[in-house]
Amino acid sequence: MSNSVGTKIGATFARLSRSLRVQLLCWVLLTLLGAIGFNLYDSFWTADATAKLVADRTLLASARVIAEAVRVDEGGNVQVDVPPAALEMFDTGFGDRVFYQVITVWGNLVSGFPDLPLPAVQRVGEDRAFHGAGVRVLMLDHPVVGLPNDGTISVTVAVTHNSQYAMRRQLWLSDFSKQFVLVFAASLVTILGLQRGLAPALRLRDALRHRGRNRLDPLPPEMVQSELQPLVLALNDYMERVQSQMAAQRRFVSNAAHQLRTPLALISTQASVASREGDPSRRDEALAALRSSTRQISRLASQLLTLSRAEPGSRRPRSDATDLSKAACEILEAYAEEALRRNLDLGLEADRSVIVEGDGTMLREMLVNLIDNAIRYTSVGGRVTVTVGQADGDAIVTVEDNGPGIPSVEREQVFERFYRIIGTESEGSGLGLAIVREVVEGTGGSVLLGDAEGGGLIVTVRLPLA
Repeated sequence: MSNSVGTKIGATFARLSRSLRVQLLCWVLLTLLGAIGFNLYDSFWTADATAKLVADRTLLASARVIAEAVRVDEGGNVQVDVPPAALEMFDTGFGDRVFYQVITVWGNLVSGFPDLPLPAVQRVGEDRAFHGAGVRVLMLDHPVVGLPNDGTISVTVAVTHNSQYAMRRQLWLSDFSKQFVLVFAASLVTILGLQRGLAPALRLRDALRHRGRNRLDPLPPEMVQSELQPLVLALNDYMERVQSQMAAQRRFVSNAAHQLRTPLALISTQASVASREGDPSRRDEALAALRSSTRQISRLASQLLTLSRAEPGSRRPRSDATDLSKAACEILEAYAEEALRRNLDLGLEADRSVIVEGDGTMLREMLVNLIDNAIRYTSVGGRVTVTVGQADGDAIVTVEDNGPGIPSVEREQVFERFYRIIGTESEGSGLGLAIVREVVEGTGGSVLLGDAEGGGLIVTVRLPLA
C-alpha cells in the first residue's frame, strides 16, 4: 500500500514538474522569496540597530538625570540622591535590571556598583557582561559645581537586554508579517496572471485537439500573444508541408496504381493468348511479348521502390564515400551489351577518382537512371557520352546524347513523377529524372538540363566533393 501511495505521489510531482504554469510560478516565487529573504536579513539588523539606539538614548537620559542630582555639601563631599525616575524609565514590563555607578574624577565611588564595567567611549552604548547577564552600558562625564578645578563626575548606567531584544523582535516580526502578506498577495496575482496569460495557449491546444483528422488549414496567429505567434506560424508551415506531402503521396499512389494497372492487364492478356495459341511460332511471339512486359513492370516496380527510398525521411541518412568515376565505369560496362545491340557509341570520359559523400546505393541509382534514359531515348546508331570530373569544389557529371532532346518549356515538368513527353516512342515510366532530382537534392547538389551540341540533350549534375 505504501509503495502504491509513494508511486502516485512521485507521478504527481513528475507531472507538476513538467507543467509550464508550475515552472513559471516556482521561478517567480523563488525570485520573490530570495528578495524577501534578503529584506528580512536586512530588516533584522535594522531592527537591532533601532533597538540599540533606543536603549542608548534611554541610558543617556537616565545618566543625565542621575548626574543632575549630584551635589557637593559644605564639607566638600560629593553626594547624590538617585531620583526614582532615573531608574523607572527602564520599567517597560520585560523585567529588566538596572545598574549604575557614580565616581569622581579622582576615582572615588560616590554611589552604585563598584565593579560595573565601563565602556571605552563616552555617550556610546556597549554590550558587556555583568553578574552573569548581558547588559547595555553607557557612561557620561558631567561637570559639578563646587568641585575644585572644574571637576567632573562620571555616571555609568547599565540595563539588561530584555527590553532591547523585545523591541528588536517586535520590529522584525512586524516587518516579517508585511513581507509574508506581500508574498501571499504576489502569489495570488502571479497565479491569476499565469492563468490569464496561458489562456491563449490553452485555446490553441483545444483548437488543435478538437480538429478533425484531415483538417490542416492554418490557424490565425492573432489567437495567441505576440511571443507565441512564431509557434503558430511554425505550426501553420508544418501543416502546409504535411498537406503538400499528403497530396503528393495521394498523387503518387494514384499514378503508381494507374501505371501498374496497364502492364498487369497486358501481362494477363499476353499470358492468356500464349496459353491458347497452338502455333509454336505465334506462341513464342506471345511469350516474348510477355517477357518484355514483365521486364517493363519489374523496372517500374524497381523505380518506384528507388523513388520511395530517395524521398527525404524515408531512410536513415548515410554518408558513404563514393567514387563516381568507378561507379560510372561499372554501369557503362553493364550497358555495353545493349549499346552493341543497338549500335550505340557509348563513351566515358572520367577523371581518375572523383569522391563524393552520400548514400552510395542512391548515387549509383542516379547514374543508372541518367545513363538508361540516354540509351533508351537515343536512336539506333546514336551517341551517348558520360563525363565525370570536378571543378570549383564540386563533382561534375554530364550525360550527353544526340537523341530527340527535351523542349525547354517542358524541362521542369520532366522532373515530376510519371511525366512523359507526348509523342515519345520509347517505353518508360516517367520516373527516371524524378529519381535523379530526389537523389541529387538529398546530397546537396543540383541538376540542370540543356541542349547538346549538334542536337540532343545534356544533363549536368553538380555534387559537393568529399
